[in-house]
Amino acid sequence: MGHDMKIRSGSVTRETSETRITVTWALDGQDKSEIDTGLPFFDHMLNSLARHGNFDLRIKAAGDLEVDAHHTIEDLGLAMGKALRDALRDKRALARFGSAIVPMDEALARVVVDVSGRPHLSYRAEIDDSLAGGINVRLFREFFQGLVNKSGLTVHIDLLAGDEVHHSLEAIFKAFSRALDEATRVVSGQDAVLSTKGSLD
Repeated sequence: MGHDMKIRSGSVTRETSETRITVTWALDGQDKSEIDTGLPFFDHMLNSLARHGNFDLRIKAAGDLEVDAHHTIEDLGLAMGKALRDALRDKRALARFGSAIVPMDEALARVVVDVSGRPHLSYRAEIDDSLAGGINVRLFREFFQGLVNKSGLTVHIDLLAGDEVHHSLEAIFKAFSRALDEATRVVSGQDAVLSTKGSLD
């Protein structure tokens, strides 16, 4: 019998003294995302991730935004990474690799993903602006680092061109979502882990 991966979702609740976060991530989406982080620009980026990756994301985050956005964004990356890892389960029948190059007007981003089981992030994005939607742009790297650390993905992010901060970050999020969608697709007729080791852990 083939490996049943029809229902692929993970749910995580993360509570600390700084944040309260719940995440449900369904890999085979039906356009049913609901996202509320308290940070409208970040919600916009995550909605782009969901829509362009064909994912359903249900996210509710309450953090100490009166301090700054750091804890909310980093902890959400960690929670989303754990939910993604749970959704992928034993990684059987996955394509494993995915890549995408996405433009957003003058911006151009390339993202390559390997569902390797080994967390690694290379983030090469030179952005001149210090803020995007009131958020320190450095925090978006922290988001991806948290997601990578908990999901076990290898991710290379390169901003190849970009003058406007909104366009640059949106291109990155869209490219990541499309590359991840490709890497997490089920390969018809395949019923094994795509690794000579027989495992992706």
